[in-house]
Amino acid sequence: MTSGLDDLYQDVVMDHGGNPRNMNKVDGAQRSAHGFNPFCGDIVDLEIRIDGDSIADVGFTGKGCAISRASASLMTEAVMEHSTDEAKAMFEAFRYMITGQGDGSIGTEETGDGSDLLGDLEALGGVADYPTRIKCAMLGWRTLMAALNKEDSAETVTTE
Repeated sequence: MTSGLDDLYQDVVMDHGGNPRNMNKVDGAQRSAHGFNPFCGDIVDLEIRIDGDSIADVGFTGKGCAISRASASLMTEAVMEHSTDEAKAMFEAFRYMITGQGDGSIGTEETGDGSDLLGDLEALGGVADYPTRIKCAMLGWRTLMAALNKEDSAETVTTE
């Protein structure tokens, strides 16, 4: 028997893994990055259109496991219409949630941590219990960070 959180995790991963949101090219994209997980072969190509300091549109294409697709799908929904600084804070909060590494203290004054930034992404917290799947969940996020940190990166982002 699974707990309610396990059920939520399964439902979210199955929904977003099977029907990923924002799995498309972005018209007028100004930034892009290519991500690859050599451990399992997952690929994420990410494109972003930025308006001022806000992520106006973000999309991804590629192939990968359900966790990789679900994480990229949830990530695109989470960062859409947020500032690039907020997206970077979400990355830190997500990375801390599933790896325990990074700056988990990024958040609002109310919580003092990044949990308030994650929303539906918290459903992927169960990935932390499966070390071999962490790289799958992080691939889209690492690719996003590469795209945010430089325009049209020709280098491949890897999970290694």
